[in-house]
Amino acid sequence: MPLTTSGSGTPTEAPRGPDEVAPTLDGPVPRSLGLLDQGAFWANLGVSLLGFAGVLAVLHPAGAPPLTITAAVVATVVGTLLGSAMVGLSAIPGARTGAPAMVVLRGLFGGVLSWIPSVLNVVQLVGWGTFELVVIAQAGVVALGGPTWAWVLGAGVVTTLLTLRPLGMLRLLRRVVTVLVAISVAYLAWWLFTRPAAGDLGQSGSWSGFWAGTDAAIAVAVSWIPVASDYSRHSRRVGTAFTAATVGYGVTQILCFVVGLAALSLVGGDGDAVFAPMLAAPFGLAALLVLTLRETDQSFANVYSTAVSAQNLWPRADRRVLCVVIGVLVTVLALGVTIDDYSSFLAVIGSVFVPLLGVGVGDALVRRGRADLSRWAPSRPLMVVAWLVGLVAYQLVNPGGAPGWSDAWTALREAIGFAPPSWLSASLLSFLVAGVVGAALAALERGRRGRGTIGA
Repeated sequence: MPLTTSGSGTPTEAPRGPDEVAPTLDGPVPRSLGLLDQGAFWANLGVSLLGFAGVLAVLHPAGAPPLTITAAVVATVVGTLLGSAMVGLSAIPGARTGAPAMVVLRGLFGGVLSWIPSVLNVVQLVGWGTFELVVIAQAGVVALGGPTWAWVLGAGVVTTLLTLRPLGMLRLLRRVVTVLVAISVAYLAWWLFTRPAAGDLGQSGSWSGFWAGTDAAIAVAVSWIPVASDYSRHSRRVGTAFTAATVGYGVTQILCFVVGLAALSLVGGDGDAVFAPMLAAPFGLAALLVLTLRETDQSFANVYSTAVSAQNLWPRADRRVLCVVIGVLVTVLALGVTIDDYSSFLAVIGSVFVPLLGVGVGDALVRRGRADLSRWAPSRPLMVVAWLVGLVAYQLVNPGGAPGWSDAWTALREAIGFAPPSWLSASLLSFLVAGVVGAALAALERGRRGRGTIGA
């Protein structure tokens, strides 16, 4: 049976509602998405124009030596498998409760403290939405020409319109777009892999930065962790939500990154020219246009989930109004941002959201039962502490390359004399540390409540 959320955001049973998302958190939650709907959605998110050039973040990880091509491929596979499994895990709570991702975090941090990850999520999603419009414009200019600003504005308008009927967008992906994307990617992969490579891409690299490259691949996937429940809440089954996210996203991100490496090998590693060898194919223009138009599903997901995350702060706000405001914002930002800022952006994202999932898993292992998802659920500051501990662990291993932020963490690492070994993954370490600390603090929290009950 479908779920609704009360004014506080707590899911309750309700008669079957409409087949589209309600404008506020008070409305019914349709349970209309099956395996094909969700699988198509996640598979399309795994294929990204950003991935074609963004794989340079794996090949040349921030703050680490560049990798060989073989090392980059292995890092891509390992990082994507780990990251997509994390996304699948993060889809489970939404499928179980019918609540969006930031409302789910009320059970982990409490109502008021869940505003912290909500604000951070809004910031990272606005960043992702901005980069998506930038890369759409970049591909459009290469394919058909015209001014960049016109492509940015056009993509921004289309993105905003799609967010007004989100479930309709997901059904469109399954019925039409996924087939065209599969044909386009398969064709481009065949063309690129049958061309002789140019330049020395990856030949002068090594394996010493393997885990930093893996962290970059993980970071791309885990950026979807804090939004997965926004879509899995409409799943008919919990297992379907996990499988669709893990398999659908994992397979296509790996393919996208490997195709990106093939394209970069033809242009000597020049990220700005990554689309040139694709256009050189006999049907390359048609394939690239399909991928460019489809890229709006990425910007759609970022803008839509920004609005849903904001609703955790203002439950009665109309999602459609929020989507319009956010769509305008990312469009304006995209007019002044370049793709060169992408790699540093990834390093910060991973350090924030990988330990967030770790805390959630650790807490779930200890505190079984239904969580309080009401708007004013009791605060759990110890879980915020566990989250921060995980973030610190990540940054000490991989401070990335963001100016200012990374410099501060590098200085701290040198001050305490910490030199992480090359085999250590920042993502895995922070996930495990946050999970262990979260479980320990959840047990302590439960023990305190138990003593308080006995004492009463």
